[in-house]
Amino acid sequence: MTNAPLRVLFLCTGNSARSQIAEALLNQKGQGRFHAESAGSRPAPRVNSLAIEALGDIGIVWKGRTPRGIGGLEREQWDIVVTVCDNAREACPVFPGQPTFAHWSLADPAEVQGSEEERKRAFEETRDLLAHRIDQLISTVR
Repeated sequence: MTNAPLRVLFLCTGNSARSQIAEALLNQKGQGRFHAESAGSRPAPRVNSLAIEALGDIGIVWKGRTPRGIGGLEREQWDIVVTVCDNAREACPVFPGQPTFAHWSLADPAEVQGSEEERKRAFEETRDLLAHRIDQLISTVR
């Protein structure tokens, strides 16, 4: 019996904010017990700089990442698949085996209008909400 890390896939629409943040958080907080990746149903050209900044504010360096699509991921084995937006839930492909599915409906912080400070706060709130949910996920998988 091996102690292979649980494979977790986070899905959203653009793979530029929510799913990227979730991937980074779980890989850090999971301490090797999890291997997280992320993808989007319609990947953006780049990871949102405010997502990178929100992660940097808590010590996670997340530069040089490129959003990716879901193509081909449905052929991989996943233990847990988490959609973090409603659009991704609707576009979620069928995965082999019997992964556990979860849906965390989160507003897209990139859609927040307002000052730079208000936009930054939206990303920080999304990061903190994802961190809380990831803490809950980790605590249920012992």
